[in-house]
Amino acid sequence: MKSLPFSLAYRAVMISVLLLITASLLYAKKGSELNEQQIVAALVSNYGERAGKRGKAWFRVMGKSYALDEFEQLKNVNNFFNLLRFTDDIKLWGVSNYWATPIEFLGVNAGDCEDFAIAKYFTLLELGIPDKKMRITMVKAVKLNQYHMVVAYYETPGSIPLILDNIDGRIKPATQRPDLIPVYSFNGKQLWLNKQKGQDVLAGKSERLKRWTNLNQRMGISNLKQPKSRME
Repeated sequence: MKSLPFSLAYRAVMISVLLLITASLLYAKKGSELNEQQIVAALVSNYGERAGKRGKAWFRVMGKSYALDEFEQLKNVNNFFNLLRFTDDIKLWGVSNYWATPIEFLGVNAGDCEDFAIAKYFTLLELGIPDKKMRITMVKAVKLNQYHMVVAYYETPGSIPLILDNIDGRIKPATQRPDLIPVYSFNGKQLWLNKQKGQDVLAGKSERLKRWTNLNQRMGISNLKQPKSRME
């Protein structure tokens, strides 16, 4: 895929911003209702008919998952988003590292590992899985020799996490993923650094991550406070 000219990449981002304003309540606290008709219509208007169909499919997956147990929810969400294409940010957005919102990810039908992890995380939040049970985790993918991002689900605070990944689509305990070396992880509130294998050290609030703060601002999430401190 050829890189988009800067003007086209900028236009794509601006269209997405307008779409996200339309869906600004998409990931509000539990109890709000998603406006499927509005969101699907915005997807069609900004990205085309196929994007609207992906939006409808997303709502179908969520609709059949609300009443399921958490592991079934994990499977449904992981399987759904793993159907989307992997594409580098530079080809999609004209920048080297852009954290797309779930709507942008669905709209363009492609993204990199961060986009897969972010979309899964926020969808699982919407299904009712508590934030404290999940972490978006940056890892070193040994076989690929590059950094990679996954979602880690902890059934209990002390349990071995289950890994939701777009490289290996099967949900496995972290102990069965020796190809992934954790670097840092975060959720809606906290940030952890991995100092030694198997040992996480609390490193403050997740809003210290500049791209995470920017992502939440673009999504219109108001329940996450944005401090002045920043960390790449």
